[in-house]
Amino acid sequence: MSAATVPPSSALLSLRDVHKSFPTGRGRRAGRTVVLDGVDLDVREHACVVLVGASGSGKSTLLRVVDLLEDVDDGQVLLDGVDVADPWVDADAVRARLAMVFQAYNLFPHLSVLDNVTLAPRVVHRRPREEAEAAGRATLDKVGLGHKVGAFPDQLSGGEQQRAAIARALVGGPELLLLDEVTSALDPELVGEVLDLLRTLRDEGTTMLVATHEMDFARQVADEVVFLHDGRVHERGTPAQVLDDPQRERTREFLRRLG
Repeated sequence: MSAATVPPSSALLSLRDVHKSFPTGRGRRAGRTVVLDGVDLDVREHACVVLVGASGSGKSTLLRVVDLLEDVDDGQVLLDGVDVADPWVDADAVRARLAMVFQAYNLFPHLSVLDNVTLAPRVVHRRPREEAEAAGRATLDKVGLGHKVGAFPDQLSGGEQQRAAIARALVGGPELLLLDEVTSALDPELVGEVLDLLRTLRDEGTTMLVATHEMDFARQVADEVVFLHDGRVHERGTPAQVLDDPQRERTREFLRRLG
């Protein structure tokens, strides 16, 4: 059996009526907590879509569903029109087309920055070391870490470690970059350097789906802002529409709480 295919659209990624829940409790108290409750979402090629919402709104789970780190209970995750949530799909082949950057840097402490960035190309994709290292050095130059190729993670600032993690994600040339609250573990003075890098990637046409609590970043960089509440899309539109002139009361409440 092959994965289901739907007529192509202008979107690189489309979520259609996606549902996801997790088991809670035991015995008589066993139940399920709904985290995604019928999510529809499109990400066009070269666009930056930013997910906003309170903790527990479903942002991180949505990204993990797209990266096939979590199975859906129902619905479709369409990549170029192919439902990659189909259990018959080769998940590793799909993940090779995507890259995800998490809140934690997840760098290997015993490896240099260059070795961290080139590990997957060399070990997973079997690229020759010389070729992988050339691509790694070019990518580290791109993120402003060309002078840190021989450094180890504990010799980097938090912002530098996160930029190294982004370089690791970029080195394989992903079609879609997924970023999950990549500034939340940083000291405030280091947030700007990571957001500046994401602005550069956006200007260069990198397709991105970003979960963030940085409203200024969303306002300046997003093509579309999607407000999630209780696992549902409550409002979507341009940054000006959603952040400056929200139409839904829950969106207004969320923005008021941010001050």
